[in-house]
Amino acid sequence: MSGPAAFVPKLVSALRTYDRAQFARDAVAGVIVGIVALPLAIAFAIASGVSPERGLWTAIIAGFLISALGGSRVQIGGPTGAFVVIVYGIIQQYGLDGLMVATLMAGVILVVMGFAGFGTAISFIPHPLVTGFTSGIALIIFSSQVKDFLGLRMGAVPASFVGKWSAFFEHMSAATPAAMVIGLVALAIIMLWPKVSRRIPGPLVALLVTSVAARLLHLPVETIGTRFGNINASLPHPAMPHLTIEQLTGLVGPAFTIALLAAIESLLSAVVADGMIGGRHRPNMELVAQGVANFVSPLFGGIPATGAIARTATNVKNGGRTPVAGIIHSATLLVVTLFAGRWAAYIPMAALAAILLVVSYHMSDWRGFRSELRSPKSDVVVLLTTFALTVLVDLTVAIGVGMVLAAFLFIRRMASVTNVTVVTDQLDEDGMPRVDERETIDTRRIPAGVEVFEITGPLFFGAAAAFKDTLSSIAERPRVLIIRMRYVSALDSTGMHALSELVHRSRAEGTRVYLAEVHMQPLVALTGSAALDEIGREHLFDSLEQALEAAKTTPAR
Repeated sequence: MSGPAAFVPKLVSALRTYDRAQFARDAVAGVIVGIVALPLAIAFAIASGVSPERGLWTAIIAGFLISALGGSRVQIGGPTGAFVVIVYGIIQQYGLDGLMVATLMAGVILVVMGFAGFGTAISFIPHPLVTGFTSGIALIIFSSQVKDFLGLRMGAVPASFVGKWSAFFEHMSAATPAAMVIGLVALAIIMLWPKVSRRIPGPLVALLVTSVAARLLHLPVETIGTRFGNINASLPHPAMPHLTIEQLTGLVGPAFTIALLAAIESLLSAVVADGMIGGRHRPNMELVAQGVANFVSPLFGGIPATGAIARTATNVKNGGRTPVAGIIHSATLLVVTLFAGRWAAYIPMAALAAILLVVSYHMSDWRGFRSELRSPKSDVVVLLTTFALTVLVDLTVAIGVGMVLAAFLFIRRMASVTNVTVVTDQLDEDGMPRVDERETIDTRRIPAGVEVFEITGPLFFGAAAAFKDTLSSIAERPRVLIIRMRYVSALDSTGMHALSELVHRSRAEGTRVYLAEVHMQPLVALTGSAALDEIGREHLFDSLEQALEAAKTTPAR
């Protein structure tokens, strides 16, 4: 979608035909999603290395802005598992102020991306790359919860993936039986509760049951309160971070990673939601809303946010059809945080770990990962490289290398599509077309001393070398070289340079070069270029017949 309507929030459009019946459905959906979001916001915040209330305020503030300003009717925003790894890494290296600055910068980047029309371009990111780093993040989240799920009594967990698992195995004998029981009970409730009720979210039931059990039975398990102290349920005050110029420079990479992850996940979620409601989101407005949310949220202590696929699906399944449901979801979280937030201190860490283990399982999409392994080899290389770099090195590196690798493999694949063939060889010695070639060559006769080559596919930088190699294989230099370009759909500057080099070299060898049947895009690209000056406008012909007629009157060398 383009034009002014592309930057109109869906809330504005939805309110034009809004009625009480839809408000009732949105209210029910909003309250349910708010309850679902409560344990997830706390769990994602803790897994990211920040206090629980930061996750809650992210869901409240960012969730409200994403719904109020977004380009999707049913998108629910907030903290998600995709950010856990990058947020944890930024905090370890730059602290909370560094996270705030990186998120603010990401917000600005997202707004710029939206107004620049990048919303539709995000769909061009290869699926193997998305699957690779999503599965990698899921594995890292899973690994980060092993300590709390088992109640391992150990010091700080190593940052590296291999180091984590080595430390876990070394301290396996120090597991806490009570924490393991709490974790397993929570896991069982989450998995089995949907058979009892789909209205009341299983994670919430798991937290309530395990918190009450741990409190009444005086179980020796770590809770949110014992690790973080009492949760500050009061309204946060805006604050600006303090960082040096050197630190700001170092945060550019993480900021772009946050922006890219937010863009990809929010638009994927919006696409999934479109399929569920038969709608159509406004991708560029969605990016603008994500940018505003990620700029405002850290000012109030929040962490990065984006569209959450699971919560968005929950919203749709419970009747939400307008952004009002998302706004009510934020209001529900606000009320719960202000009036019942202090009770969250009794939640066992093992129960939160169980929630995140389930999240990581669903996030891994192992079936999709397995099916991608049966894709072409180039896609498998992108998938496994991105996955390995995400797990073993760094998410920022994984995305950067994955994008570059996917681009190179795509260029290689596109270059193989471009072919340069000798049309002259398609004629018999009498100058007549061979069998099955009448549509291609018709019944024309190629004059002596004339060679005709045909290019099929885009003539761009990836195919320029093959073009040069093929034409350099001409044994005897002809009087006229005709290049038929009826199937050349695109021409870039490298392709034009290759043509210019060919004309310059051929002229020195006494050969004239004619171009025939040049289509619109290549013709527009050539117009006004130095390549056209080299070729000469008089050597461009609308048809091969015209080029052959001109070749008949072209004098010999």
